[in-house]
Amino acid sequence: MDFNENKPIYKQIVDLCYARILSDVWHVDGRVPSIKELSLELTVNNRTVLKAFEELQDQGIIYSKRGLGYYVAPEARGLILEARRAEFFRDTLPDLRQRMQLLNLTLSDIAPYLD
Repeated sequence: MDFNENKPIYKQIVDLCYARILSDVWHVDGRVPSIKELSLELTVNNRTVLKAFEELQDQGIIYSKRGLGYYVAPEARGLILEARRAEFFRDTLPDLRQRMQLLNLTLSDIAPYLD
């Protein structure tokens, strides 16, 4: 995985986990790769993956079964969509609006490109 220098690696791993859950690569109540497995796959330190998993667990996206690993929580998909939508309205939309204003674009100008 190619990491972006502008965002902490563990946050990018959280994003990757979100994507795998939303795209059904990881299923509800299904086991996710272990910290070691994911750190080897992504070629990052175990502690970095652990930090990402701790954040996901704090958000209620994954849960642990002692001695068995981490699993996707039943409400994970809804929580991820809620978080992504909030992020869109907080970060993406204001930036898009500013760019549209700078370029003198209206909603009708971009509507044909949204389908």
